[in-house]
Formats: sequence, structure tokens, C-alpha cells
Amino acid sequence: MEKRKTIGLIFLLGLSFSVFAQSEYDKKLESLYNNTVRTIPSQEAKKLIGNPKVIFIDTRSPEEYQVSHLSGAKFLDYDSYSTDDLKKFPKDCKLIVYCSVGFRSERVGEKLLTLGFTDVVNLYGGIFEWKNENFQVVNRFSQPTDSVHTYNKNWSRWLKKGIKVY
Repeated sequence: MEKRKTIGLIFLLGLSFSVFAQSEYDKKLESLYNNTVRTIPSQEAKKLIGNPKVIFIDTRSPEEYQVSHLSGAKFLDYDSYSTDDLKKFPKDCKLIVYCSVGFRSERVGEKLLTLGFTDVVNLYGGIFEWKNENFQVVNRFSQPTDSVHTYNKNWSRWLKKGIKVY
């Protein structure tokens, strides 16, 4: 009976730590976001993968994208994109922008909105939240992978599931 109580207590402690970690992550995101671009949760965005009227845009660095990205995502280098690069996207599609946690993608989303795009959303929590929800990412060969480039060691603490790559 004692053993069962101990296992139950360990389970509850683990559950409370994961809930705390998520709320801590939400607080971090709240501090980063300007809330200038609507967000979409991973669960909702996942339903849109493969929809021809939805374009996922990965706004991270080439190194991050090559390690893993959402299947079918278009690449847009945050550090070197131009207005002309953005104008290549069709205006009659939903554009879902993402990066590691959503900061860089929100900046790209803002620019898209100023260019007249009307259906632009930012993936809440970025690829970290996507992977933390156990959703699939693919590598540069379009093969499923558990690896996610975490930008740097400081940001890697927010990736709870998957293999951290620096």
C-alpha cells in the first residue's frame, strides 16, 4: 500500500511540475509577443497541414530549418528576407508563420499585414510548442526526425520533447 501511495505522489508531483513549466513558458511568450499578429495553437494548425489554401512559413535561420521544420513549410530567412520575398506569397491563402518560439515570426507576420495580407497567424510557441505537443517535424530530406535546433542553450530549456541541437 505504501508503494502505491509513493508512486501516486511521484505522479502528482511530475504532473504539477509540467503544468508549472507550461505556465512559465506561457509567461515567457507573453513577455516576448507584441500581440500584433493573431496566434494559432499547434492543435488547430496541425489540422491545416496539407491544405492547399494554407502556407506554413518557417522564419528561422537556414541552419535551424535544415535540422527540422514542419512538413511542407516554406523557408524565409529572418535575417535576410526582403519585401519582394514576402510579395511572392499568394494573398488568397492563410499564412501561418513560425520560428522557435514565435518572436521572429511575429515580426514577419507584422510585415505581411502591412503589405496587405489579411489572413496571417503566428504559430503560438513556435516549433518548440509544436514538438512539445508531440507533433511531427521533418529534416532537410523530408524524413521525420526528433531533432530541433534550439537557437542556443539558453532557449533550449523551452523544448521539452525531442533532441536538442545547437
